[in-house]
Amino acid sequence: MTHNLTLTESTATKHYTSWSRQEPARELAALTLLTHATPDLTPAPLASSTRPSPWLRMTRIPGSPLAAPVNSTQLTALGDALERLWSITSVALEPIDLLALVRRTRKGLTALRTTEGVIGRAATTWLENEPTDLTDTPDPVVAHGDPNLTNYLWDGSRIRIIDFEDAGHGDRTVELANLVEHLSWRTTDPTPLTTRFQTNEDRFRAARLLWAGFWLTLIGPGGPSADRNPPGTAEAQAHRLLKLAVGQPPAVPHRPGCPAR
Repeated sequence: MTHNLTLTESTATKHYTSWSRQEPARELAALTLLTHATPDLTPAPLASSTRPSPWLRMTRIPGSPLAAPVNSTQLTALGDALERLWSITSVALEPIDLLALVRRTRKGLTALRTTEGVIGRAATTWLENEPTDLTDTPDPVVAHGDPNLTNYLWDGSRIRIIDFEDAGHGDRTVELANLVEHLSWRTTDPTPLTTRFQTNEDRFRAARLLWAGFWLTLIGPGGPSADRNPPGTAEAQAHRLLKLAVGQPPAVPHRPGCPAR
């Protein structure tokens, strides 16, 4: 969801356009925690209110959004930033609602299963091979929740992270899978990150399948982002899902999409 930003030389004020998932409270809690625990990784919250509608004022941090394909130096810097983020104790944050994600994905794919062609086949395959329960947190971390490349700011030497309205107490494997399966990562090889942050293979595959199904509901026919991407993007996502379902790692394509969430 896109919110409205008011920028000054030193501050950014986010005016939330929706808050059904408690986005303002989640972002404020995460930024407050991270500002104290690992300064200069994220914006620092300055002021907030719920009237007349929720807004949050925070410091501006340096850097430009990452763009695909991400080079090896940037991937190393991103790994450093994620290591800092994931080193912080997260129990004070509200948990990520994975059950809601599963329900939303299941509902969306149920609607898509009658679609002709590869999209319908992928939806049916996911529903017949629904990922195992991922709601436990064997490796708890501060879950960022939105690993769009544009949320990682590169200043030439390090990465800082913005946009924490989906943040919470989560699991590292699920978060890494979220990053790998985000549409903005299609032309970047995430292998350096998956090697650096080693995970249980079966759990990682299940989490990737969950996020791949979620993305198909977003960009498939009738999805909220169906019209924001080039023709063929949904079909490519369906092929990706089918490969994940049988344990084949999808290849990194050369044609960039236009990520929208």
